Amino acid sequence: MSAAAAQPGPLAVVLSVVAACLLTMAPVPAWATHWQPPWLALVLAYWCLAQPDHVGISVGFTLGLLQDVLTGTPLGQHALALSVLAAIVLWAHQRIRVLPLAQQALLLVPALALHQALLALVTGSSGRPLAMTMLLPALSGALVWPWLFLTLRDLRRGSRF
Repeated sequence: MSAAAAQPGPLAVVLSVVAACLLTMAPVPAWATHWQPPWLALVLAYWCLAQPDHVGISVGFTLGLLQDVLTGTPLGQHALALSVLAAIVLWAHQRIRVLPLAQQALLLVPALALHQALLALVTGSSGRPLAMTMLLPALSGALVWPWLFLTLRDLRRGSRF
C-alpha cells in the first residue's frame, strides 16, 4: 500500500461527519431516544485513532459547536464534551488501536460515559433534572463501535479523493 493510499483525503472525514450529523438528527422512536449512540463522538473517536496527527482536540471542539447548532443545545455544551473525548482518545490512541474491536469498545465506554456526564452536568446546570439514562448512549455507542469502525476503515482505505 502506498503512502498516498494510507492517508485519507479530507473528503472521507467530511463524509463521515456529515453522515454522523444526519444520524444525530434522524428521528428515533420515543422508546429509543435514550439509547441513541453519540454518532459524532464515535466518528471523532475513530478519526482520532486513525489520524491522530490530523484530527484532534480542535476538530472535536469544532464538531461540538456544529452539534450544538444542529441540536439547539447551549453553545459550547458539546464542544466541551467532544474536546475532552478527543483528548482522552488521543492520549490513549497507541494503546487502543492495537486491541481487538471488542476490547476497543469496552475501553471506549468510560470515555463515552465521561462525554455523557459532561453533557449531563451542563444540562443539569440549566435547570433540567439529571438522570442515569444519560449514560445509556455510552453503552449503545460501544455496541455499534465495531461496525462503525469497520465501515469508516473501509471508507478511509478506499478513499482517494
